[in-house]
Amino acid sequence: MPGDRPTWGMDQGRFRPPRTMAVMWYAMTRRQPRLSPEAFALLVEEAIACIPESIRRYLDNILISVQQRPAPEVLDELGMAPDEPLFGVYSGVPLIERSLVEPPLYPDTIFIFQQPLEEACNSCDELMEEIEITVVHEIAHLVGFTDEELDDLGYG
Repeated sequence: MPGDRPTWGMDQGRFRPPRTMAVMWYAMTRRQPRLSPEAFALLVEEAIACIPESIRRYLDNILISVQQRPAPEVLDELGMAPDEPLFGVYSGVPLIERSLVEPPLYPDTIFIFQQPLEEACNSCDELMEEIEITVVHEIAHLVGFTDEELDDLGYG
């Protein structure tokens, strides 16, 4: 639904400080955020918590894997140049292509790539928003949302 997307840091009209406040403060004092893998994973959790339940419910049986960078093979498979940024990728069988008699052999996974995201963002707020957008975009591949539906949800 339009307007279903919360503003980062707000929860029912009240500011909700992130668990990673100290890490974020440090990262915000730099031009581009650079976080440890553990701190980045917490940021991913925070960003996912901001996704509206109507979309987040699709993550129930999805693995979220945080990687530093996409493997060269992944970029090649997607037809991307080695220097082209990739923030995330969905790996699995979209719901509209699934068979009731032949379930997928592997779990669906959303890969989030830390370094390209950090390189593209100038603040932790921007980074959290981009992580949220990336996860929703990858959920769209699972569910089969159209670009128009993503626009209507505020993620276009």
